Amino acid sequence: MMQEIPFDHQKLLELAAARMPFGKHAGMLLIDLPETYVIWFAGQGFPEGKLGEMLQTVYAVKVNGLEYLFDPLRPKERR
Repeated sequence: MMQEIPFDHQKLLELAAARMPFGKHAGMLLIDLPETYVIWFAGQGFPEGKLGEMLQTVYAVKVNGLEYLFDPLRPKERR
């Protein structure tokens, strides 16, 4: 029997609008961060808390080539 994973639409929308708060890519949408940068975080360790959780999700999205899923969710100024 396959376990159903709960899905939170609000978290997905929040991730689509979230921006990097610091560093070289400050202000960039998390989903638009360069894959190499996200992979670097995976190797070094993601930050604690909500940002770390979001970056882990971005890592999974990028590694699996699913960025296109965020296209309809992007903030209007990016469309």
